[in-house]
Amino acid sequence: MRVGNIASKVLSDNAELLRRIGMANRVRVRLVVLLMLAAGSWPVRAEPYTPQNFENDIIPILTRFGCNTSGCHGKAEGQNGFKLSVFGFDPEADYEAIVHEGRGRRVFPASPTASLFLRKACGDVPHGGGVRIDRQRPEYERLRAWIAVGMPFGSVDDPVIERIAVEPRERQLAMGDRQPLLVTAYWSDGRTEDVTATATYQSNNEALAAVDENGLVSIGQTPGAVAVMASYLGQVDVFQALIPRGETTEVSELGPAPVGSSGASHQIDELVLRRLAKLNIAPSPICDDATFLRRVYLDVIGTLPTADEARRFLADERPDRRQRMVDELLERPEFADYWALKWSDLLRVNRRVLGREGAYTYYRWIHDSFAANKPLDQFARELLTAEGPLSESPAGQFYKVVPKPNEMASTVSQVFLGVRIECAQCHHHPWDRWGQNDYFGMQAFFTQVKFKSSPLGEMLTSNGNAATKHPRTGAAVLAHPLGEVEPEETPEGDRRELLADWLVAGDNPWFARSLANRTWAHFLGRGLVEPVDDFRLTNPPTNPELLDALAQQLVDSGYDFRQLIRTIIATRTYQRTTRPNESNARDEQNYSRFPMKRMDAEVLFDAVCQTTGVPETFVGLPGTRRAIQLWDSQSSHYFLTLFGRPVRETACECERVAEPTAGQTLHVLNSPDIHNKLRHAGGRIGRLERELPDNGELVDELYLTFFSRRPTSDEQMPLVAHLANSANRREAAEDIAWSLMNSLEFLFNH
Repeated sequence: MRVGNIASKVLSDNAELLRRIGMANRVRVRLVVLLMLAAGSWPVRAEPYTPQNFENDIIPILTRFGCNTSGCHGKAEGQNGFKLSVFGFDPEADYEAIVHEGRGRRVFPASPTASLFLRKACGDVPHGGGVRIDRQRPEYERLRAWIAVGMPFGSVDDPVIERIAVEPRERQLAMGDRQPLLVTAYWSDGRTEDVTATATYQSNNEALAAVDENGLVSIGQTPGAVAVMASYLGQVDVFQALIPRGETTEVSELGPAPVGSSGASHQIDELVLRRLAKLNIAPSPICDDATFLRRVYLDVIGTLPTADEARRFLADERPDRRQRMVDELLERPEFADYWALKWSDLLRVNRRVLGREGAYTYYRWIHDSFAANKPLDQFARELLTAEGPLSESPAGQFYKVVPKPNEMASTVSQVFLGVRIECAQCHHHPWDRWGQNDYFGMQAFFTQVKFKSSPLGEMLTSNGNAATKHPRTGAAVLAHPLGEVEPEETPEGDRRELLADWLVAGDNPWFARSLANRTWAHFLGRGLVEPVDDFRLTNPPTNPELLDALAQQLVDSGYDFRQLIRTIIATRTYQRTTRPNESNARDEQNYSRFPMKRMDAEVLFDAVCQTTGVPETFVGLPGTRRAIQLWDSQSSHYFLTLFGRPVRETACECERVAEPTAGQTLHVLNSPDIHNKLRHAGGRIGRLERELPDNGELVDELYLTFFSRRPTSDEQMPLVAHLANSANRREAAEDIAWSLMNSLEFLFNH
């Protein structure tokens, strides 16, 4: 080997030593290296690193190249007779599969390169996954060296990984920029290692930034904040990028602050504007009264305003009319109907599991809680610690719909903390810090829960000292909350009481933030953490200061849900128009304008029934009622199913499908049921046509009914002419109503 090449290798192998002696000038260092080589005095590392620990050295390679993912050998049944644990959560089993299974034919230490394990990976023999590791890559050499030294598994005294760190941590990057990442692993023996090439990466928003397998981040053409996760041996860290628009924009408020804005509302607006200023995005102006009226009705009570309510509000000249209207809506019975529906989805009020009586009493407890404005911390505590006869403690039905301790732990975590821990039941969470010990520590809170018969009916109890064991090690796992140190002794009494104390404590890192985030997402169309039930280190909030402020306001108010709603609605941020300006047309995550939101299935169907004046009778339920009053999610109804009503089989928000589909559009256009409501003899359209002989008044009333506003002159004139020139005025009115119902203005909340 030429001396110059040796010098380059020495520089690479001894970079840390060179850094310590302080020679920053590379030319001087190269000269010193050559002189020391000539004198034979340089401490050259003659041999490459030899892997000695299967978990530390080999598992990361299997993960990096996708060998142990669920799409390859990590799936439940394995692949072509070779099965690995997902993401390497069970190193002992993986070692057994590679070294001993298949009569040991996968590895051949006498001739490592002849090992089937390597020949498949590099493509020497046919492999369903294709060529995974090129022979020239250092990972191939590490695998070969491990086989050559006899495939050591390692010992309990070997160092373990403590954390990884991504550099840089944060950067402001322009659209189209690229940013390479450096990932360093820190080991328990004090050693550090560059694991950039072996780590795995994922962006939490591909539209803003993509990341390749080598950790190179490519910024897109949309402004916002994005997080890129790096993962290695179960440890994770995050790089965050702020991406402003290329053009500088002066960000200032347009118009006066809404009447009724509190200090809390003002703080929210300031935090939103501060982020918009960093991104060079100007906000849209505040919407008009008619838009605000319709928006607030739909968001607060899931109900359209009637024509009379719209007319009355639009004629109100009091400066605090918006605030007054919100206060009135919060006291209406539809408020409890709507929010009981939403929380019945999360808490899974399911007749198929609970029976008709059980599901209804469970629903009534949720409904009555929101009707009474029960503080959210009390609501959560009552559900967690429910006990006694179910006839007296209907919140206990929760433990029937999720009957296993592991399901209880996962559901409570996802609903009230916004943290998904379910995958940690089998392996370390691939995108968060949670492992099996964390999962079973949460499960241990619920192993005392049992049902038994009593003179008062079925009774929920919580007693005994049922043990929870780690499924892989067999060690006992004592009850402890997420992120907390496991206690040395099993807690006495009902462990759920301890969990409830921790859950609703003001300093809990998730409870208030999760509830605030869910509420914010409902009103603003997108959570600060999105999805709303996926809080994790690798999915940070787009505006952390704003989320913290909302959570603190919720805590300070005593978890008053209605007060949180008042605060959000009183902001400029909520009251903005949907119309974009030049700077915010591509902004989808920073609340510079109000989003177009598709209505929930139940809300939209109620709007169809209300505007046509023809109520609905639902299968299995007596009389007519509104869809937001349905406690039975299993009540058969084609419209509700088509428009994404959840089946309440899981606690995931994703059960409710919010994306519009072609089938939905075609249904509103062509449905015989909707057509029959429009032309019903006793319906609203027929009545208005009979009672309003003046064509201008009829068009006005139709617009107030469907859009909660009056038509513009450009809208009114052709419709008046259509009514006047039609041979059948009734059919003409029905045609107008049909066209209004099929418009985006009707189908979306805006």
